[in-house]
Amino acid sequence: MYLPGPWLIKTLLIFDKLILLSARKSKIILTNWSKLSLLLSCLILYSLFLDMIFKIISFPVVSIIKLFIILFFSSQIAYSQETFNKYFAKEKGIVSVMYHRFNESKYPSTNIQMDVFKNHMKIIETSGYQFLNPTVLPEVFPKEKLEKKFLLSIDDGYLSFYQHAWPYLKKNKIPFIIFISTEAIGKKGYMGWDEIKEIEKYDFVTIGNHSHSHDYLVNFSFDEFKEDINKSIAIFKSNLGYNPIFFSYPFGEWNSKQKEYISKYFDFAFGQHSGVIDLNKDKYELPRFPINEKYGDMERFSFLVKLLPLQYKKVYPEEKMLEINNPPKMKIEFFKDQNINNINCFSNEGNGWDQSKLEIKGNFLKINFEDKFNTRRGRINCSLKDEDGWRWFGIQFVIKNIKEN
Repeated sequence: MYLPGPWLIKTLLIFDKLILLSARKSKIILTNWSKLSLLLSCLILYSLFLDMIFKIISFPVVSIIKLFIILFFSSQIAYSQETFNKYFAKEKGIVSVMYHRFNESKYPSTNIQMDVFKNHMKIIETSGYQFLNPTVLPEVFPKEKLEKKFLLSIDDGYLSFYQHAWPYLKKNKIPFIIFISTEAIGKKGYMGWDEIKEIEKYDFVTIGNHSHSHDYLVNFSFDEFKEDINKSIAIFKSNLGYNPIFFSYPFGEWNSKQKEYISKYFDFAFGQHSGVIDLNKDKYELPRFPINEKYGDMERFSFLVKLLPLQYKKVYPEEKMLEINNPPKMKIEFFKDQNINNINCFSNEGNGWDQSKLEIKGNFLKINFEDKFNTRRGRINCSLKDEDGWRWFGIQFVIKNIKEN
């Protein structure tokens, strides 16, 4: 009998890689990649050997066996897709908080005082929940999280972080991710490569990419945008030997074309809209709660600690940059087994924060804006209280041709 050799192994490896890439692009979450590889191997092996094994059996029987194997394999893929398209009632989510500067009172909109920051960390620790090391996010994200986690993130790589927050985080071994814009490295008020390489050596520290220029990238042409991102990738590879798998959009702004480009080079991307991360959130639109002097009081922070994810299936429009369609015709599709009757939403349409007019039909929520967004970033926050507590999610649009608010 003829036994296949190296050519079969090569075929399996190529086939595996193609399936993995396709699964990633289509957001198929498979519970175990090795299980997929085993299924692929079995499928090909059976296809090769069934004719030899069953030569004495009639053709219809062999065909039925092959069909059964193919259906079994297809059901595994279908199951994997289903895990990404249904409501997970026990999902506790990941609360991600975002800081910038430390003890820099000149910049209250991006600053936090260290005594307040330490109290925030103590609130998290005493809550009984654990800090999530960002390195395990790829493993944790697609699974139903039965215990809430906290993801600490810091943007921009200011020198004040290294001087004030880093000694505390180092002493207590609190895991975090810090997003760095490569153009600012070594400039006045920012960390240099020596400091970045020093903190990067610790296993509870993760470096993230925050673009090169940290400019308003949605104002760039697409070629300019690609050049900016490619430059940051090249600089990271030159200095650290790798490009981070995590990306943070400057100012939490992006458009669909830019998001698609980011998905080619990064595994996750974070915005600056509020909300709790769950396995149904878009990996390239992950929410974080911005924390600063205005929004960093103990009462608000204690409230954030207790929040649960408000899952949804899809948000319309998908494009987060508004040009002529301001205000947008916004609709949110939830899962059929969710009860959204008690949901409330607030937005900064017009000249201030007001409760939005909602229309609920089945598992669809329509937000009827009465005025345009007059600031650069249009925000909508929705909350719902059920027997488990408060659930929350936020959406941010960027309004083209409006300056910073």
